[in-house]
Amino acid sequence: MTAEQNLIRIFEYALNQEETGKSFFQAALARMGWGAAVSAFKRVIEEEEKHILFINNILRGLKQGGPGQITLEKEIVLPRTNFFDDRARAGFSEQVLLESMVSDVTVFSMAWLIEKDLSEFYEKMAGQTEGKAKEALSMLAGWERGHERFFREFREQLTKVYDTMPWGG
Repeated sequence: MTAEQNLIRIFEYALNQEETGKSFFQAALARMGWGAAVSAFKRVIEEEEKHILFINNILRGLKQGGPGQITLEKEIVLPRTNFFDDRARAGFSEQVLLESMVSDVTVFSMAWLIEKDLSEFYEKMAGQTEGKAKEALSMLAGWERGHERFFREFREQLTKVYDTMPWGG
């Protein structure tokens, strides 16, 4: 397999993983019990759509002319996102206690694992490539790391609330 074919396979795998993650987040919306969690997942879905567009552009360049044709469109570059506004963040624990959010713990855990696995994949592949492909994979890794931190933080908060709840009579 040539280096170009290998890059195409890496980015095709990445595209598949991004699409799978987006599908998971869309399905999770139906299970969310908390309005701010729903809006956060909608924001993540919007970002995943941008990741998909970014990867499709890279694949198009690779298939048309090889690694030299990879373009990193700056308008797709994502700034760090605050998925919950300050008010939603402050009311997080209180809202958890008022509503049953057991399913949300599972959803946040799965979302965290999806983002963690994908960010690790991008970092590993960036370490095995060079040039624009390395830069693109590093950008994707950074974006996914931000999602991973978000989901890990709220998964930990949800878990902490549930660990301290009185479950018996």
